[in-house]
Amino acid sequence: MNDRCIERVLAFEALDSRGTPTVACAIALAGGAEVCATAPAGASTGRHEAHERRDGGARYGGRGVLGAVAAVNGEIATALRGRDAADQAVIDAALRDLDGTPSLARLGANAVLAASLACALAAAEAARLPLWRLLAPDVPPLLPLPMVNVLSGGAHAGRAVDVQDVLVIPTAAGTFAEAIEHAARVRAGTAEELRARGHGTALVADEGGLAAPLESNEEALEIVTRGIERAGVEAALALDVAATQLADGDGYRLAREDRRLDGAALAREVAGWARRYPLVSIEDPLGEDDWDAWRLVTELLGNELQLLGDDLFATSPERLAHGIALGVANAVLVKPNQAGTLSDARTTLELARREGYATVVSARSGDTEDAWLADLAVGWRAGQIKVGSTQRSERTAKWNRLLRIEAEHPGAELAPWRVARPRA
Repeated sequence: MNDRCIERVLAFEALDSRGTPTVACAIALAGGAEVCATAPAGASTGRHEAHERRDGGARYGGRGVLGAVAAVNGEIATALRGRDAADQAVIDAALRDLDGTPSLARLGANAVLAASLACALAAAEAARLPLWRLLAPDVPPLLPLPMVNVLSGGAHAGRAVDVQDVLVIPTAAGTFAEAIEHAARVRAGTAEELRARGHGTALVADEGGLAAPLESNEEALEIVTRGIERAGVEAALALDVAATQLADGDGYRLAREDRRLDGAALAREVAGWARRYPLVSIEDPLGEDDWDAWRLVTELLGNELQLLGDDLFATSPERLAHGIALGVANAVLVKPNQAGTLSDARTTLELARREGYATVVSARSGDTEDAWLADLAVGWRAGQIKVGSTQRSERTAKWNRLLRIEAEHPGAELAPWRVARPRA
């Protein structure tokens, strides 16, 4: 038995940033390394994601995870004890085989991911290396360009507007520290603009963004554009439409504007926004299974800006391969809890990279103080990271981790902004 062999596994029910239970998994190795990891959870979840296990019943409004915790302390712990924590691919394959369902529905993706993460962190602790260095042992750190939430709606802010988030990408920053400072200035400038229009700014959305009941979705883009101007920095907009959440029969409903659009009309609407505002990235402009409309929006915009698939690809290598074959989108959001294991998430990212798709490692709206996502973005050399805003400690934990990595490695490169490979 070597020092990396797993001796003890202990799961417990923890709370995420929304006060919703999640699975935490602590692992101890034979050599003395001890770590703990918690699984995040989304608000706008697509139906192709790996399935969380929730208890139902009265506790926490049915959102408890005692069943998933029991799965870790029982079957998963038995399967992990005695294994080498550094054998990530072997461990993740064993966890998937143990579950026996394509979506990890039996044990629960929240149970499986917490264990998968804890193994990776334990292996890094045993090696006395940061996680990012364990993942990328032979190259200097590449710091990801942040995509920072500024103004929220959709499932993140009580439908204050239909679109889920308007974000800023600090495209002119030379360092990660400068990028975060630019983003904070834009958020402050946007708050000033909201106050000038008679809106309050005291309350924040799930991911720390500002929220206000606006008359239209386009007004959200206009306000953040004015926020950039007030900040006096060079930056660009990103937009998360989260269109799956707008689905209404065979079309989409923009409730704030009392309009209903089919897929082609929504594709053209989004293309119009891209012409009128400094947008460089649009996430999920169409629903998760609206492949025809996705092809249309890719034809309209795919050579000009980043078209980012979240619900569309669900961090699934199979769904990404299908999109590549159709020539749809040009970038993929990578969320480990959508995949269920670190290995599956990394497989998706590596497929995207081989095919010229940009990659954005992403947190979830229900997140925790864990900072491992920042290490994944650096170790996987993703190029971009999407965590939330510059407020709320579960968000700043990731930014602060990246700031520390940069401070420990003076001169470390910040990934430059680029539009992904033009689609044929």
